Amino acid sequence: MADDDHLYRRGVGVMLLNSEGKVFVGARIDNTDDAWQMPQGGIDKGEEPWATALRELEEETGIPPRLVERLSAHPDRLRYDLPEELRDKLWGGKWKGQLQDWYLARFLGEDSDVNIATEHPEFRDWKWIDPDHLPDLIVPFKRDLYRRILQHFADYL
Repeated sequence: MADDDHLYRRGVGVMLLNSEGKVFVGARIDNTDDAWQMPQGGIDKGEEPWATALRELEEETGIPPRLVERLSAHPDRLRYDLPEELRDKLWGGKWKGQLQDWYLARFLGEDSDVNIATEHPEFRDWKWIDPDHLPDLIVPFKRDLYRRILQHFADYL
């Protein structure tokens, strides 16, 4: 644990692969730029990281846990820093960035099982992409994080 971990919001992320080895990405509803991301979200008090990952995945994509198979977990908690201009706008200015547990999972369903029109939608669009394209599609301040995720899960891709 780093001395400044308390400055980061605890969260999780999921790299979800389909049967063709492509990765799920969504375009955030609150971002008009052409930036895409993998599902992620904050851990609620008392919640375990993998349970959070399944909950967030379902909340953001409509994919129920029964259609998700856990393949691997990154051994480290990964962090990213928000740019200075965003820090006061997100999470009430409380956090400097996020400290996340990342999981690799296989999607066992069909595209018709994906429904981003959830109760509280976070994505305006979604698609499957080749893993190598992830760093090019994410906002710049998360690119190094995505490269680390890709490097660790490379044997599965």
